[in-house]
Amino acid sequence: MKQLYCLCLLIAMSFPSFAQAPSSTANYNLAKKRLLIQLCSSFLYATYQGKIDEDSATVLAAKIYKLPLLLNYDEGFYDASDKAFLDGSALLEKGNITAFNKILVKTQGTTKIKLLLQRGNFYLSKPGGKPEYLQNALYNIKEALKISNELKIQKWQHQSMMLLGKYYAKARNLDESKNCFIKVVNECRKQNDQKALADALANQAQFLPVFDPQKEIILNEVIKLYNTLGLQEKMIVNYLKIVVIHYYSGNLKVALKGFYQSLYYQRKAGFKHIHFTEATISYIELLQNNTKSALYYALKSIKTMEAINDYNFADDFYLRLGNVYLALGHFEEAKATYEKSFEEGEKGSNTGGWYKSFVSLVAAMSSKGKDQEAIDYINSVTAKYPPPNLFDKMILANTKALCYDKLNNFAMAEKNYKEMDKCAQQILAPETVIDILNLYSNMTAFYAYRYRVKEATFYADKVASIAQLYKHNFTSERLESSLSKIDSINGNYLSALKHHQVYKKLNDKLVNFSKNKEIEELKIRYETQNKEKEIKLLNNQSELQKSELRKSQLLNYLAIGSSVLFIITIALLYNRYRLKQRNHAKLEQKEREIHKKNINLKHLLDEKEWLLKEIHHRVKNNLQTVISLLNSQSAYLDNDMALSAIKNSQHRIHSMSLIHQKLYNSENISTINMPNYIKELVEYLKESFNTGQRIRFEINVAPLELDVAQAVPLGLILNEAITNSIKYAFPDDRTGMIHVTVEKVKDSYYLLTISDNGIGYNTNVSSERKNSFGMSLIKGLSDDLEGKLSIENQNGTIIKIEFLAEFLIDKNR
Repeated sequence: MKQLYCLCLLIAMSFPSFAQAPSSTANYNLAKKRLLIQLCSSFLYATYQGKIDEDSATVLAAKIYKLPLLLNYDEGFYDASDKAFLDGSALLEKGNITAFNKILVKTQGTTKIKLLLQRGNFYLSKPGGKPEYLQNALYNIKEALKISNELKIQKWQHQSMMLLGKYYAKARNLDESKNCFIKVVNECRKQNDQKALADALANQAQFLPVFDPQKEIILNEVIKLYNTLGLQEKMIVNYLKIVVIHYYSGNLKVALKGFYQSLYYQRKAGFKHIHFTEATISYIELLQNNTKSALYYALKSIKTMEAINDYNFADDFYLRLGNVYLALGHFEEAKATYEKSFEEGEKGSNTGGWYKSFVSLVAAMSSKGKDQEAIDYINSVTAKYPPPNLFDKMILANTKALCYDKLNNFAMAEKNYKEMDKCAQQILAPETVIDILNLYSNMTAFYAYRYRVKEATFYADKVASIAQLYKHNFTSERLESSLSKIDSINGNYLSALKHHQVYKKLNDKLVNFSKNKEIEELKIRYETQNKEKEIKLLNNQSELQKSELRKSQLLNYLAIGSSVLFIITIALLYNRYRLKQRNHAKLEQKEREIHKKNINLKHLLDEKEWLLKEIHHRVKNNLQTVISLLNSQSAYLDNDMALSAIKNSQHRIHSMSLIHQKLYNSENISTINMPNYIKELVEYLKESFNTGQRIRFEINVAPLELDVAQAVPLGLILNEAITNSIKYAFPDDRTGMIHVTVEKVKDSYYLLTISDNGIGYNTNVSSERKNSFGMSLIKGLSDDLEGKLSIENQNGTIIKIEFLAEFLIDKNR
């Protein structure tokens, strides 16, 4: 089977349409060219759904865009300044091993290492993974490692060891592969070489199995390192690897969010070939019945394809747009789009998606009730183009089974379902599991609605076992409807009802859309009938008027004048009626436009609120990071004044961080609930200074919500005042009380009071103490609030600030 796939690949690569002018990559640097090969190969691998291996997909991607294949593998040892290396790479790209060997014999030192690694990579990346390829690769890698050890150059030791890890992965010796990568990773950590560490970890993660829990953990570290280093293209590639893990694990919502984030990164990096990601987003949105988003991104992918003049994957992009049209019930548009995909596929400039377009076109015909016509069309096309692989054979058998089922030819339907089952068993893999689960759901429904409970239960259990094996939380309308039917037949009515409720929930979107469509159709029919009646009425009136005119010719001039006046009056009234109708139509159109704009504005408002919450969350996290850094720094200080300054800074930063945490967790993202905020700030300071029961607090805060612009300085003032009271008001472990009150004094004016019953403010202290940073901060922040500050000595220290609450929100409103 592998030989057959390789043969198909070579035939596809031989099409002249692949000789596209590289206009879309003309302005790309090496990093973007590597990114293009990697994203394109991932797209091809997913599109072929396991019919070719990843190396074959990479070969095809490089061929399509006329880029050197080794560009995808030689980054660690690529050297544009080394002529011998460049000449050797060019010969390897052409497959001229003999000429390459002549250059290799004449080289020594690091150049020889680079050429050996290049040749080892050349054999490792060959599709098929034949034993002789692996043996040749191993020989070159060991030679490179030997010379690197002799020269004691760690960079080349690491590159050789990582390529050896890649060899063991290809040879299916995963333990040895992991050991090679771990050794390089540990050495890079010791040297604190961030770039080398990122590359080593990326290689380690690449060759771990998809469902290995360590894979995602390592990739997250890789992404952070590349992002810190500013290597956006490499960050994007590894970010997408995490997204793929979520996709193959069945976490479609998480995967979809990842693809959206990846699209943002690609645009930010100036990468133009974003239609791969746009088409993938459309596919997943459609899987989740989000037809509006699916349609938007399907159209967007085609627009991007046309803008950069890259039609290599036109068949697949048109296929995905056709699938969206079909889901929306736009059968004519779906049929036309599938035919366009089919035409692109027949030209040869395709990725193999055209056969799916042909099958989808048949499904569109069947959806219109043309099942016999669909069967005839299948037979005519498959006579000329038989299914090229097991996957296409499987989906074709499923489509024929559905058509025969609707034609009540149950024997032929069952025969095709059996054929589909046979194919599915042979190609079951992470890349095909979603399609196979859906097809087995169809098979379950077929038997359930024939009252063949035993067979229906067997295939329903098969769906459950496959979903469990591949960790998919799978369900569908067909499956839930079938399970409801099975339980109903077995007399398990409670379970049947539960499955029916899930089915109704999944089907609601499509049902609602269908109802809306029916309403629109009925409305059109009703308006058409009314128009026909109006036309008939007007025709009758016209005939009556002609009759009156003929009679009026026999009357005198007075009767003629009266008739003419009557006609003019009727015409004016009719004209008035028509103007009114036009104005009414314009008003309806304007109302629809206003409604649409209101919806868009609401969406923008929701998006803005989400972004504001995210900003507050990130500001809070950054402030917490600063607190942690200050805490870490304090561990290396033994100066009491420095430690005290750091501790004070931590308290001030925490008072600001608490505000952003409140804004992030609150439904109201613009204001702070001051009673709750002040209580939490006081609790934090009590715990920080470990006052225990020695110092008690009394808090009395009027209901008040403030904008962050006022809440931040108010929080800092509270922090400074309470900290001073705790530290200086009760020396020698005295007990005492600290009062914090906020009360309304007049319209929109509030009075903040922080008082204690300690030793009081010493008026004889030096001017230096009076002008301390804390007191200066309180005075400056009071000025920011435009408040009146007063400090009194009355059985302790009393600090009062009267301020205007400019952003006050009345809770009773």
